[in-house]
Amino acid sequence: MSGVVINEVRRGFYLDSVALMRLSRVIAERAGVEEAALMMGTPTNKRIMADAGLLVVAGQAAEGGDLVIGIRADSQARANEVLQEALSELDKPAGHGGAAPQWRPRSTRAALKQVPDSNLALISVPGDFAAAEARKALRRGLHVMMFSDNVSLAAEVALKHEARALGRLVMGPDCGTAIINGVPLAFANAVPRGPIGLIGASGTGLQEVSCLIAQGGGGISHAIGVGGRDLKEEVGGITTLMALDALDADPGTKHIVLISKPPAAGVAARILERIGASAKSFTICFIGASDLALPVNARLADTLKAAAEDALGGVGLGTGFDPAARTGRPTPERDAVWGLFTGGTLCAEAQVIFRAAGQSVGSNAPVPGALPLDRAATGHRLIDLGADEFTHGRPHPMIDPSVRDDVLVEALASSRVGVILLDVVIGFGAHADPAGHLAHVLTAHRRPDDVRVIASVTGTDGDPQGRTAQAAKLEAAGVMVAPSNADAATLALACLGCFPVRDPTSRSA
Repeated sequence: MSGVVINEVRRGFYLDSVALMRLSRVIAERAGVEEAALMMGTPTNKRIMADAGLLVVAGQAAEGGDLVIGIRADSQARANEVLQEALSELDKPAGHGGAAPQWRPRSTRAALKQVPDSNLALISVPGDFAAAEARKALRRGLHVMMFSDNVSLAAEVALKHEARALGRLVMGPDCGTAIINGVPLAFANAVPRGPIGLIGASGTGLQEVSCLIAQGGGGISHAIGVGGRDLKEEVGGITTLMALDALDADPGTKHIVLISKPPAAGVAARILERIGASAKSFTICFIGASDLALPVNARLADTLKAAAEDALGGVGLGTGFDPAARTGRPTPERDAVWGLFTGGTLCAEAQVIFRAAGQSVGSNAPVPGALPLDRAATGHRLIDLGADEFTHGRPHPMIDPSVRDDVLVEALASSRVGVILLDVVIGFGAHADPAGHLAHVLTAHRRPDDVRVIASVTGTDGDPQGRTAQAAKLEAAGVMVAPSNADAATLALACLGCFPVRDPTSRSA
């Protein structure tokens, strides 16, 4: 790697991981900077920085409670200038906008003294420390939402067993989305309150379904994230089962939707048995699953859109959208679709729709019936850009949409790609203007040829970015905007003259 690398270590300086990711991206975008990262000095983070060429001797000495700043720039002078800018940002008091600095607690104990009626802690410290902080919160009477990732499976299992014994939820680790009593947490959206409860191992799945329910005139009682590993056999669905109990007992929840990729067989059986014991109605969206023996009070939905429609009592979403009327086929040699997704479950949903149309598809996160990317060198490629191989040492693409830039430029330059399929996920915690960033990249690199670009926007007009405003920016850049991720995938197929044998975006029987 070229460039000059410098490190600065702040001893005993903690800042929330999301805030560090945002500042990292701001610094990395400065002129003359090749890459930058601000991370806590845990062994995992130091390995990430070393792999990215951002760690030198000064940074190697950092310990877990220290902040490491790594900058690679085109000159020593520029690296020093940008380092001073980063330090200046870190040194700004909480009230630098004119108000007096506000004291903030530095421990769970201190926070509870300040707000003694709290009953939930959101944990967003490095994974090496997250389990210990979660345990402290549980033992002080708090439910826990663990935004942190890089928590070992063994630690997750131990935490959830302890939480169950205490009668408290552990949402996560790596739980990116929840809405509790109408309050959006982490990556969530502004949706109205209502009688539909959601439980999801997927953050973007919860976001898409909750936003589609809002578009259909419905509302959410609670959306409980459980973490991507909760439905593995080792964990046993502990949080999912506890969330089912909580929503089943909640008088404001009349219908419950479960969203995840297919669980382990034994876990699925336990969950379905618990559902069968409830007096409430359920929608099950285990994306890519089939042949489930459902209880009489549950219906299966193949896609996120179908799950939202079923939860709304059969209300059709996007009924005025006709893919066949909006296509315009690319040239015959451009017969491949590349889907570049910031949401893993949105990528999985698109794969299900492509498979229903009889299409072979490769993915780095394949659903049942799809191929791994290394076995699908040509043809349709649907890629989850939030996977570890793309976010190693970088923010998630919902925070930093530039994570998608290189592969998008590659797709635009390909002579085989006829359609590029994209998702834009907005809401609290997400980038301030992902559609604007995407439009800039398309304007700079799109050629006046036959490549079609199709997108959907997951969000609502109540979100800070505004769904309508984001869609307008995409359309101004020549993007075809569909009402939902499922509709976007169907439109991508229609552009190539392919349609599902049956419409997988509609409710399943």
